[in-house]
Amino acid sequence: MTARRRFTGEFKAKVALEGLRGDKTIQEIAVRHKVHPNQVRAWKQRAVEGMKEVFTKGAERTRGDHEREIRDLHAKIGELTVERDYLAKGLKW
Repeated sequence: MTARRRFTGEFKAKVALEGLRGDKTIQEIAVRHKVHPNQVRAWKQRAVEGMKEVFTKGAERTRGDHEREIRDLHAKIGELTVERDYLAKGLKW
């Protein structure tokens, strides 16, 4: 029995990118890198799915940062309003 081969993320990305380019067949890529064609297909599919996440997460992160900043600013406005009202009462006496 042979030991299972482990591939680095860098290697998988390299093979998947070759598959995405489309200038070689899956079979040619598999032979070149000594992996099974199904593995090349799987890595290619994961790369495509991962790209969706990259673009989606960027937009969500930006939206989340914006919402967090708005919450912080509203809190600061509330704090300053309370201070102003307190000082205004002190000046009336």
